[in-house]
Amino acid sequence: MQAPYRTNFNGRLDRLSSLIDRLRVHVSDGGAGGPDVQHAMLMICKDPRQDLRLVLRPPEDSASGALDLVLPRADESIIVSTNIEISGVGKRLFAALPICLSVDLSDDPSLSSVVMPLVEEVMRPRCGGQAVFQRLCEVVVIRLLRHAMEGNEIDSGLLNGLSDPRVAQALVAIHEAPGENWTLERLAEIAGMSRTQFAVTFKSLIGITPMTYLSNWRLDIARDELAAGRQVKAVANMCGFSSPASFSRAFAKRYGAPPRRARQLEHN
Repeated sequence: MQAPYRTNFNGRLDRLSSLIDRLRVHVSDGGAGGPDVQHAMLMICKDPRQDLRLVLRPPEDSASGALDLVLPRADESIIVSTNIEISGVGKRLFAALPICLSVDLSDDPSLSSVVMPLVEEVMRPRCGGQAVFQRLCEVVVIRLLRHAMEGNEIDSGLLNGLSDPRVAQALVAIHEAPGENWTLERLAEIAGMSRTQFAVTFKSLIGITPMTYLSNWRLDIARDELAAGRQVKAVANMCGFSSPASFSRAFAKRYGAPPRRARQLEHN
């Protein structure tokens, strides 16, 4: 069965773009004089040898839980620190991260290559610097997510599922085409697995069943689309619900308010 997914530049399955498309990264403040270690989400530390370390703390976690990894080492100084606001369905990626990511950039040249321009913008401020800083932070965050996924640093959740070549096929199909009439059988076929094997493997990797994941993904997209001003009927159709009524029931059960009411609250 041909799955509705996109490929990356080498023709392989692109596991992240459909999520990144819906990821919104906004830098609220930052730079050389950004927030202190207790509040910064993204930091770059430097030691006397000029080696850099990149630290990312997901927004859902408290500072205390990750403090040991976040704090500068004895010989380090913080040269960049910033707060990042994450919105959009793509923030599911952050929910899948461990409590803190700490990467010595000497171990990952590809990540270092995008961090260095960010450091340069902070160390040598020029016209347009804030806009450049914002965009570079987005790229750094995306590269850091890729690092976590490819480095097998995740042992549960979405990124763990995307790290599995077969389950990733089904996940990307869901992400790319939420309105499709997906069944467990169809998703298992896309993954190249039996129905039972797929269901068991999916839950062991991600922590929930395939159909629960599909429902959650559809409703999260629906909430974003309603907030953007789309009509309830259009959203119900694009997210694969049989009718606006069935969509409204599912939405109210998940979020505690019907779609029209939720959209009003978003715009108040």
